[in-house]
Parts: sequence; structure tokens; C-alpha cells
Amino acid sequence: MTLRMIVVTFDENRMTLKVPVEKAASAGLRKLASPAAMNEALETLRGRARVKRTMWSRRAQEYEAKINSGDPIAIAEVVRDLHRNAGQPDQSFSERQIYEQALDRLAAELAAIDRTDKAAAAEKLQSYLKAG
Repeated sequence: MTLRMIVVTFDENRMTLKVPVEKAASAGLRKLASPAAMNEALETLRGRARVKRTMWSRRAQEYEAKINSGDPIAIAEVVRDLHRNAGQPDQSFSERQIYEQALDRLAAELAAIDRTDKAAAAEKLQSYLKAG
């Protein structure tokens, strides 16, 4: 019996993930976002932040759901909404955690699409945030 596997390596964690091809969709694996979808996500970063006036715990759950969806546009919305420029009030610890998690996810996807490293991708994301 042979079993075809998808092998994903995470260098920064020194971790390897092996998923049977037949179970890829149910395991949550997906293809990289298209360049067009990533460009739309980058344009989302330039928009104005839309912060709802609901309780933080409720917004935090919504942000986590967007991050876990894997949709680069939804993740870009989280980054945009939680980004703080100089002169704005500081973030709470949990806001900062969610912001960094979203930024890290988006940078990882952008790095894979641009065939660069995560630091360069994060720098590109920051430049879009400052342009907005």
C-alpha cells in the first residue's frame, strides 16, 4: 500500500507536517493565495481602520476567526484595524498579540508568494500600512 503525503516544513519552528493528500482539504490545507488576492489584501491595508464599538472580547473573537480563516483579505482587515501609528493610544497586551499574529500570518503568505523571507514581507506590509 502506498500513501501520498504533502510535506510542509516550518523552518522557524523546526517542525515538519505530513498530511495525506486525500485528507488535505479536511485538514485545512489550501493553496497559496493568488497574486491578485494578495494585491487586494495589500490595498485593504491602505484603507481606514473600521473598529466596531463592541466589547473587546467580542471583537477579539471576530479577529481570531478572521485570522484562522486563512483568507488574506480578512487577515489584512485585522492588521489594518489593529495597527497603531505614532501618536495613537497604546494597545492592550491582547490587542498587540492578535495584531502580531495577524501580521505574522500575512507576512508568511506574502513571503511565499513573493519568494522572499518573512522579514522582507513584513517590511513591505509596514510600508503599505504607513501609506494608508
